[in-house]
Amino acid sequence: MATTADWLARTKAIRLGSWLGLLLSLGVGAGLHVSTSQAIENDAQQRFEDMARSVQSILDSRIKTYADLLRGTASLFLTTDTVTRDQFRRYVAGLDMTNNFPGVETINFAAHVVDAGRADFEATMLRNVDGRRSFLIVPVGRRPEYTVLTFIEPGTIWADRIGVDLQARPAVALALAHSRDTGEVSTSGTRVRIASTPSGLGMRMPVYRPAMALGDVAQRRAAYLGSVGIGFSVARLAQGVLDNMPQAATRLVIAGMSPIEEPGGPPGVYRRAIYFDNQPGVALDEAKVFRALLPVGVSGRGWDIDFSVRKSSMYSEIDSFLPWAAMLAGMIGTALLYALFQTLSSSRRRAIVLAEDMTKELRASETKLQRTNENLRRLAAHAESIKESERKRIAREIHDDLGQNLLALRIEVDLLASRTGRHPRLHARTRWMLEQIDATIKSVRQIINDLRPHVLDLGLTAAVDWQIAEFQRRTGVLCELVSDNHDLHVSDRCATTLFRILQESLTNVSRHARATSVRVELAVDPDSISMTVSDDGIGLHKAGRQKPGSFGLVGIEERVRILGGKCVISSRPNAGTTVHVSIPAAENLLSIATVPTPAGITRTPVDSL
Repeated sequence: MATTADWLARTKAIRLGSWLGLLLSLGVGAGLHVSTSQAIENDAQQRFEDMARSVQSILDSRIKTYADLLRGTASLFLTTDTVTRDQFRRYVAGLDMTNNFPGVETINFAAHVVDAGRADFEATMLRNVDGRRSFLIVPVGRRPEYTVLTFIEPGTIWADRIGVDLQARPAVALALAHSRDTGEVSTSGTRVRIASTPSGLGMRMPVYRPAMALGDVAQRRAAYLGSVGIGFSVARLAQGVLDNMPQAATRLVIAGMSPIEEPGGPPGVYRRAIYFDNQPGVALDEAKVFRALLPVGVSGRGWDIDFSVRKSSMYSEIDSFLPWAAMLAGMIGTALLYALFQTLSSSRRRAIVLAEDMTKELRASETKLQRTNENLRRLAAHAESIKESERKRIAREIHDDLGQNLLALRIEVDLLASRTGRHPRLHARTRWMLEQIDATIKSVRQIINDLRPHVLDLGLTAAVDWQIAEFQRRTGVLCELVSDNHDLHVSDRCATTLFRILQESLTNVSRHARATSVRVELAVDPDSISMTVSDDGIGLHKAGRQKPGSFGLVGIEERVRILGGKCVISSRPNAGTTVHVSIPAAENLLSIATVPTPAGITRTPVDSL
């Protein structure tokens, strides 16, 4: 009975565990589905916002171009006191609006006329307008002042508009007054009937008499000459934006505040009007589109774009499958993990056996890894040896071949320069060639020194002297060499290693330490050759040695380890960094000779410290 009861309990526990695993898998899968869907939608939302800002930027840029066109046209009236119709016609023809400003349908100038000068203005216009027997400002009636269309291009299409008083419309009059008093580009928001569409808009800019003060409103009113304006097609303005977008999935609405012009009604009353809609009458389902409302236009008139794109067009084909794939992967992964957990927890013995097997494998892997590390270290040493040998060979070939050729070339060019004194231009060119050859020789020498300085052939002490002098000359950091005045002749491999370690240490000092002085100690004893580089800088950051992509200190340690030596790097915050390396002398020291201290380097004998 006890055995049967145990079996039934285990069966019940297994069933309960299976249902729990199923619920857990479903929960994780559902969570991954929701989070992946949200991430995809957020990414699509970001792409849409970038697209909307791009549309806004394009429209703003085009409207600014129209404003710049107005400013250029207004400048025409600053060049002379009187601009004739022919001058205006030639100026507009030179703009080549068809190619440069394709959205602009017309450009015009409206003169400001007071009622006292109306008769003279009409008489002047009658003489200047071709084919008219009479000329009257329209609409008829006397008003205190007028803004009359005087020049308009293309004249063949718009000639019948000459003489129209723009101020007769209250909304336009308010916009003109605001533009006159502020000097800004303005628009009334009133629709303008142009050649291509009845849904055009106009922009105007005031023109002032040249050489008159414009410091305040009164001065601008006194200098007011008239207004230049353009009429442009909103549809053509918007069409260039929609050409590169999915037409059926994209909707662009350009709207703004348009004046309500009712007979006898109060002026300055506006309402929102739609100037362009590429999908008129289509109802938007807010849940299925991305939508943005952004301002565009000039002078705060209140134009805006209602830009929307169907969400489905912002998703790729794979985006619709990713949430389900994430859900399936989450369910399968959770089920597998839960099954693994159940398996491990239900069989302690199997877990122990598995742990023992894993321990054996880990030990075997550790042993294999150690052998691999040793092989890699030997390979690195071999590669370093090959690299230094190749550097030495390349430096020698550059010195023997390229250096000699450059020297011979310089001698020949110098001879040529000495024989061209009677030809100044040729002499100058040859002197310039000499300078270029000298610069090339200097560069070649620097390349040779970078590859392998020849001073290494003179002994380790001489090489260290030269490197410290170069560092002090290049960086201005005070350098002190402490040695026992012995010229150490060591194996080429040891000299190269110590020299490269010194180079790397000084490079770290110049880049990171912010030090004012550097101390280099070079010593030899019966057992080892040692070199210590210390500075008074800010010290080594705790995470500096583990910084990804930083192999300077690691390279120093590996170079020393290859020769069987030791490397100790110590540092304290704001107390500098010390790099101490020691290499066995028995295998690397060849000879020792006493040498004097070179000029420019502070050398302190070890015995005197």
